[in-house]
Amino acid sequence: MPVPFSGGCRCGAVRYEVSAEPMAAYLCHCRGCQYESAGGPSVVVMVPRAAFKLTGTPKGHTTISDSGYPSTRRFCSECGTPVFGEPSVAPEIVMLRAGAMDDPSWIRPAATIWVSQAQPWAPMAPDLPRYDGNPPL
Repeated sequence: MPVPFSGGCRCGAVRYEVSAEPMAAYLCHCRGCQYESAGGPSVVVMVPRAAFKLTGTPKGHTTISDSGYPSTRRFCSECGTPVFGEPSVAPEIVMLRAGAMDDPSWIRPAATIWVSQAQPWAPMAPDLPRYDGNPPL
């Protein structure tokens, strides 16, 4: 896994660099991720906030997440690319969207989460553990 690694939006107005290995990666089927991904799961990558350096000013939208806590999803106001999320319940982490990474090919999700909200047509990775909600800590 390459460290540091970087990413950002499609137009380049929002960029980031991460100087630590990810804490975890998941395929998330929650309804919020479905909105971001056009229906299927999002690939989310947890990184320590202290290792996350942002340039540019993403727009944010805060909602109550399916786990019951406020969560802010950050995206580029120019091109609309979903870039990362900030869960209020865990302010020490940032949830990157793998689609905004410069090279997401090395990501290996550890589990499929929020399968209780997955669409019936959504494909599931057969070799990954599945959780109805968030995975156990």
